[in-house]
Parts: sequence; C-alpha cells; structure tokens
Amino acid sequence: MLEPLITNNVVCHAVEAMVFASIACSILGVVISRMSLASIGFTMSHAAFAGASIGMFLETNAQMAAIAFSVGVAALIGPISDKAKMAADATLGVLFALCMAVAIFLISYMQYLGKGLSASSLLFGDVISLYREEIYALAAVSLLTIIFVLLFYKEICAIMFNMKIAQASGMRVQVVYYILLFIIALSVALCLNIVGGLLIFVWLVTPASIASQFCFDVKSMFIVAPLVALLVSAFGVWAGFEYTLPIAPLVALLLTGTFGLAVMLSTKRRVTTRRH
Repeated sequence: MLEPLITNNVVCHAVEAMVFASIACSILGVVISRMSLASIGFTMSHAAFAGASIGMFLETNAQMAAIAFSVGVAALIGPISDKAKMAADATLGVLFALCMAVAIFLISYMQYLGKGLSASSLLFGDVISLYREEIYALAAVSLLTIIFVLLFYKEICAIMFNMKIAQASGMRVQVVYYILLFIIALSVALCLNIVGGLLIFVWLVTPASIASQFCFDVKSMFIVAPLVALLVSAFGVWAGFEYTLPIAPLVALLLTGTFGLAVMLSTKRRVTTRRH
C-alpha cells in the first residue's frame, strides 16, 4: 500500500502494520477509557496472549488460536456477569487471571521443552516478520472499527455517559456492547504479532489518555487519539530501523513519554487551575 513512498519492503510492512494497529487500537481505546473499563483492554490482550500460547503449544496457527480464544472470552464476559450477578470489572478480573495463568503456564512449559525462543515473540512481538495477509487483515479491522464508530456513534456516546440510562431509553446497548467486545478481541489478536502480549495494552490506553489531556469532547478524541498514535508509531519505526532498536518497546516508551509531556502541557489542567 505504501510501496510507492517506501521502497524497502521490510520498513514498508512495519510502517503499514503500525499505522493500522494505531488506528484500530486508539479508536477503541477512546471508548474503553471513557467507559472506565480499562480492564477490558488488559483482559482481551491477555486472552489473545493465552490463545496464541495454546496455538503455539499445539503447533497450529497461533494467530487464529489467538482470535478464537479472544472472541470466546469476549462472548463470556456478559453471560458470566449476568449469571453470577457480578460487576463487569469483577468478571474481567477473573478472566484476566485465567488468561494470564494459561499463557504463563504454557510459555514456561514450552521453554522447558526447548521452544522458548519461538514463544518469546508472543511477549514482545516481531513487527519486521509480518506477512502481507496479516497487514491486509489489520487494514480490514481498522476499517471495521471506523465503520462501527460511525454507525453507532449515538449509542456509543450514550453508553459512555451511562449504560443503564442508555438501556432504559431503549437503545441497543447489549448489541453495541457485544460488537465492541468482538472488535476489541479481533484487533488485539491481530496486533499480537506486532507489539506482543505485554505491550498491546499501551496502544489501547495511552493514545486515548494523551488525547484526553487536550480534548473537551468525545468527537475530537476520536480524531486526536489516532493521529497521535500514528505520528508516534511512525517515528518509532523510523528510529528503530535507523538506530537498530526494538521497535515495539521503543514505540511503547515514546507513547508513554508523550503522555507525560501531554500531562505537563495539558490545556485542561491550565483551565482547571485558573478556575480554582
């Protein structure tokens, strides 16, 4: 897609992957952060991590296993909360612990079997060894995320404000909520090869947190968060290749550093200070 601009195929694939991962994760991150359900992010990221571990342990397609396991966990969140009469956060905590335990157990066992090197890619990702089909899948998920937000913008805003009020007003809260979980599961599973199971949460939360320091409404956050993620990720890919640095951890550090800078320069903080 970017071949006319970037002649080196490896760099081109890395930039494309980071671009699409940034778009999907940062847009979903806005919804997650505004719903105060950051636990969805780390639960789904570790569900993909556990699924990929299972796939690698069984010597099948790790990415397909990650997608299947993530979607399965997403489908369990609502029913478990309803049947056990538990808050969503409590359910997510239980599922997070399960996914983390499965992933750690299998990776430790694979290291014992001498497969530790291949398992380590699940932890930190490997953006330079992606196939073209994986990038197309990421592009499709990014497009799906944008379409989802455009189609259900009113419902999303209502749910972010108050889920119970939105449900009482007759909105399709459950439908939108489950579609959101499905897209998060799909996005996280596809991004696992890029940034790894330990860092994917940074892409889901940090760009939205940076945008929240300057934006006063949700609509502007949906624009600023992907833009910030795109710029930081593109710079991280360039710096990684230029100075032979690990790309995913570098981008994660840059995003975190950008968040710290955003907090110091926040227009919201200045406005609040003046009011007091």
